[in-house]
Parts: sequence; structure tokens; C-alpha cells
Amino acid sequence: MLCACSCANPGPEHLARISQLIAAASDWDDLLPLAEYHGVLPLVARNLTDHADALPPHIAHALRSAYAANLRRNLWFAAELQRILRHFAQTNVRSLPYKGPVLAQSAYGDLALRAFSDLDLLISPNDFTRAKQSLAELGYRPSKPFTPAVERLWLRTGYERSFDGPAGKNLVELQWSLLPRFYAVDARAADFAFDDLLARSGRIALGSPGTRAPRAHSVPPDSAPVDPARSYFEPHIPCLSPEDSLLVLCLHAAKHLWTRLIWVADIAESLRTPNLDVSQVITRARALGISRILGVSFWLAKNLLGARLPEVAREFLASDPAIVPLGQACAARLKRAATYDFESAEYFRQVLSLRERRSDRWRYLWRLASTPGPGDIDAVALPEAIFPLYRAVRIGRLLRKLA
Repeated sequence: MLCACSCANPGPEHLARISQLIAAASDWDDLLPLAEYHGVLPLVARNLTDHADALPPHIAHALRSAYAANLRRNLWFAAELQRILRHFAQTNVRSLPYKGPVLAQSAYGDLALRAFSDLDLLISPNDFTRAKQSLAELGYRPSKPFTPAVERLWLRTGYERSFDGPAGKNLVELQWSLLPRFYAVDARAADFAFDDLLARSGRIALGSPGTRAPRAHSVPPDSAPVDPARSYFEPHIPCLSPEDSLLVLCLHAAKHLWTRLIWVADIAESLRTPNLDVSQVITRARALGISRILGVSFWLAKNLLGARLPEVAREFLASDPAIVPLGQACAARLKRAATYDFESAEYFRQVLSLRERRSDRWRYLWRLASTPGPGDIDAVALPEAIFPLYRAVRIGRLLRKLA
């Protein structure tokens, strides 16, 4: 049922399948928590309430309530994203929003259909200090305080910082890289750095004409009051190109081993983007050394959600015999709602199997062992002059965890 309903615009085949499943369904009370866990509750809610006539009344009510709550939350996030982007423009901070409201609009065509809980903003590492100050002027503070020395280290070895705001915790993430360094996807060597992403970026309009968003939780003192009679959304905001967005979504899903259905749905919906150049996506994945990650993503989108793949993508899947068994293993994990300790030997082994080039596997293992993470920094407070010793801390903690 979740797979059949995880589609923004179901066609006749999807609708027929949904009808068959509704007629055979008996454990309705299990559907909502499972849909919420997999992040597809808004899609399930709309598809069932729009196309099903025989829903139990309490399920129909719960679905409509969940859909409305998600829409209210997403409209707030969209308004807050606009506020942050306006302030970034005033303070000369370059940024690219991705996932969140931008993904809901670009891939699903509707802010209501994608659940999310924060705003992700890609920035240049050189702009981090200015971006942090700009967020502070809007009431945001880092979720975890770092000393200046540790923050300098984290800008070299990490990839993101979370920020709390007046409306809650972990509402904004500033990211200066798409993945932690130890994943060994060398963006700069393959035209995947922030400046390259920005150069290829486009613009997108959030919401439809007449959409009204609630006012953001706080407005800078020098801002004019929001006119409730007009749309709160700006005409257009920056977004990743369709090709970059698809690659980013595949990397994000792979980092989590595709353990939630929404990450597969993001890829399936992105494959339907008009004018998407799949050949370019494949070429760039090969340059990045993430062909296998792309292949598993395509396989899951096709076999779980019925995404139609162009001929070039089908030929690409056939080029690596490891893709099908890896995809089947991921589908099995999805079915049993498996989770991972992301610092476990099993997780590291699974990620290693996703890299097709031997050189990338060796670099992954080396960086995994030598790149300190937040837990290593928390474990031992070292003076900045001997920060290189965090490598030894990292290795020691890994050995204890893997023993």
C-alpha cells in the first residue's frame, strides 16, 4: 500500500493497484505509523482520501488531519526560508536551498506532499562565519556550541552545522559539503563544489498563485509588516539544477542506505522532471565514482515505485552486476524497517560495497579511520596546537567500537 501510494500523480495503473489493496486491507491501524516512519504520510493521505471510497471513517479523519498538519508546517518552513534568503542577500551570503520546500515544489509539484523537519542550505565554507552571523540576527543559534578552534577544525573535517531557532531545535542546517569527508566523494575533483553547483543552479517558484503562508515566527525589526492580502512567497528562489538535485538525492539516500521509502520516492519523482538529462547524470556519477549508488537508486525507484527509466538508464543498470543484489538487499531492509548504528562495522561494510572503484574504497577506509567526528571531539578536549592527535583518538574509539 505504501509503495502504491508513494506517488505524486498516480496514473491508472497506480490507482487500480490502490483500489485492489484497499479491498484486501485489514490492518488499517498499522498503516499510519508505518507511513509516518517512512516519511510518505502526506502522499498516502492525499492518494487514499482522493481515490478511495471505502476507508474506515477514523482512518480517513486521521489521514486528513495529518495532511493538514503537514501543510501548515510546510507553509511555515517555506515562509521562513524566504525570510532567511532575503537576509542572506542583504548580508552578501551566497546559498543554495535544497531538499525541504524546494524539493517538495520541484519534484512533487506541491508543498503539501513532502514531509520535512528542517531547512537545508548549501554554502561556501568561506561564507560560513557570515552565514552564522546572519542567522544569529534572525534569532538562530548553533544547536551545539563549539569553541572557535573546534569550529575551525570542523570546517575542515565536517560538512554541516545545525541551528536552533525561537520555534524549535535543529530547524536550519548550513552545509558546506554534501557528505562527510570520510565518504570520499571528492567533489572538487569532479565539478561538484559549491561554486559549480551555484553556476548550474536555476530558480523555482514556491507555492501556486494565491497561496498564502503564515507569517514567520519573527520578523527583523527593519522589515515591513507582511501584507496578509498578498502571497507571502517571493516569485522565485534559487535551486539546484535537475541533474545536480538527482545526484544529491541519491547520495543522501545512500548515506542512509535507503532505509526509508521517502528517499526512494524523491528519486522516483525527480526522474519525472521535464528536461532532465539522465545521460549527463550518469556521466557525472561515473566521474564522481558513485555509479553504483546511482544504479541502486534507479533500481529501487523502478522496482518499488514503478518509475519509468529511459533506455540509457536501463543500459546503465545492466553494466554493473552488483546493482541488482544490492538493490534487493536494500528492498529487504525497507520491508523490515531496518535501522543501523551509523558507526557500526556492518554499516561501514555496507557503504564500502557501494563504491565501485578500488581507489575510492581505500580512500574511504583511510578517511573513515583518520577523520575525527563530533564524538571524537567530545571525548577528548585537546589544545588546538595538537589537534592532529584527534586522528589517534578517532582510531582508538573505532577500534573499541568494532571490537
